Amino acid sequence: MARAAEPPPTRPLGRTPSGIEIPLVAGPGHHRTASEGEPGQWPFTRGIFPDGYTGRTWTMRQYSGFGTAEESNARYKFLLESGQTGLSVALDLPTQCGYDPVDPIAGPEVGKVGVSLSNLSEMELLFDGIDLGGISTSFTINGTAAIIYAMYVACADKQGVPRDRLTGTIQNDILKEYVARGTWIWPVRPSMRLIADTILYANQTSPRFNPISIAGAHVRDAGCTAVEEMAYTLANGLAYVDELVARGGEVAKFAKRLSFFFYVHMDFFEEIAKFRAGRRLWAKLLSERYGVTDAKALMFRFGVVCGGSSLTAAQPFNNVVRVGIETMAAVFGGAQSIFTAAFDEATQIPSEFSAELALRTQQVLAAESGIAKSVDPLGGSHLVEYLTDRTEEAIEAVMREIDDYGGVIKAIEDGWLQARLAQRALERKIAIDARETLVVGVNVHTGGSGGEMGEQFRIDPETTRTVKAKYAAIRESRNEGDVERTLAALSRAAASDHENILPYLVDCCHAYATVGEMVSRLSAEWGAFEEPIRL
Repeated sequence: MARAAEPPPTRPLGRTPSGIEIPLVAGPGHHRTASEGEPGQWPFTRGIFPDGYTGRTWTMRQYSGFGTAEESNARYKFLLESGQTGLSVALDLPTQCGYDPVDPIAGPEVGKVGVSLSNLSEMELLFDGIDLGGISTSFTINGTAAIIYAMYVACADKQGVPRDRLTGTIQNDILKEYVARGTWIWPVRPSMRLIADTILYANQTSPRFNPISIAGAHVRDAGCTAVEEMAYTLANGLAYVDELVARGGEVAKFAKRLSFFFYVHMDFFEEIAKFRAGRRLWAKLLSERYGVTDAKALMFRFGVVCGGSSLTAAQPFNNVVRVGIETMAAVFGGAQSIFTAAFDEATQIPSEFSAELALRTQQVLAAESGIAKSVDPLGGSHLVEYLTDRTEEAIEAVMREIDDYGGVIKAIEDGWLQARLAQRALERKIAIDARETLVVGVNVHTGGSGGEMGEQFRIDPETTRTVKAKYAAIRESRNEGDVERTLAALSRAAASDHENILPYLVDCCHAYATVGEMVSRLSAEWGAFEEPIRL
């Protein structure tokens, strides 16, 4: 006689890296009865577009930039010829921190981790032969984001491209710089003003351009969990919304051009759940707090990078597998653009071979795997729906902690958020050292050759001299009267409480004022950020 099936065991098999219990066998009792809504419908759990990737594949946007503008231009053309569909510009540290290449503090960092862009002439060389009206360009830049955006606008003007044709993204997320990355320049309050200026100006003049990409990627790589990454990012996002509302901005208008940026790490299902939960929660927050009803304004648009601190210098070819898994998670999570890090990213600027292989990883998944043929194919999975629900709850709990402290800006100014991030990084290091977190090639399966990477990519030792020579040439050829006139106007605008800074930055760029000169004028009015010290 047949017996009724035994109920599946419910004891937790383990936990996600964020601490959420994973049931041994997930069932309908673990989550709400069904995934909320359909793709493209409120609350967008299943994606922001009804046809997913069937109408348009995600943007394949490889992060690249090194040395001189001419060298980076050649790499961009190589990637575009290889099938890349968008550009992502990496800038060197002097440019990110507001120093010209001749400044003593710039030293050997010129062109090292990105391209050196000190003035409009360099931007023109960077995009020589590339139509800015026909390509979407992303800039990973924060402290000097407004200046680089102004320079891009001026470059488009030089090309004869109407500003309303410009598409792309500028990161422009200073709040995460204070806690995770460090390319801040000015105190929090004037920095928030400048970000709002940039967003409002871009909305009016280049309405197809995303003037901010609120980034969780850097706090994730600094040590926090997937849940905290999303929570901190959404909290920062709300702080920017509040700043724009205080400036008279309409949420339903500017929210359509807010975008987000995240890392994808190796816990496959947690990453998918993170994106589904974040998408749902952002729509609810804008609806409940600000009364937004426009569906396009509620959409959570995000790009990702697959790699970062999940990649290892040991056994580097294992990173090809890691990036492939992470890219699949990004696709199942519904990312709008994907950057796949190269396998040698942990130790150097990618070679042409490794950069092309990283791009091919996306192309193989898009063309051969079939995973993009159905929208949200894991929707309805008991485990995925369970993790989506639990992840959303955990994100909300972290956001309440921030609110209880006094908000994200106070948490940054006091150093509370920085201390929390440092603690998480320490916990992760201890877990790897104790082999509680396994990393193949690092603390498990460490034998074997691991493969040879071949010749290491190196920056041309002439780069610094070349960049400095071009800098001297532009200083010699420009009209110093125009430079001083535009810089003086910038100073007056910065000293006022009501002027939007962006038109003045664009004028400065057209006059070939340098990044360092513009930063110096703003610093004279606003001062500098000082890191809080918590004992």
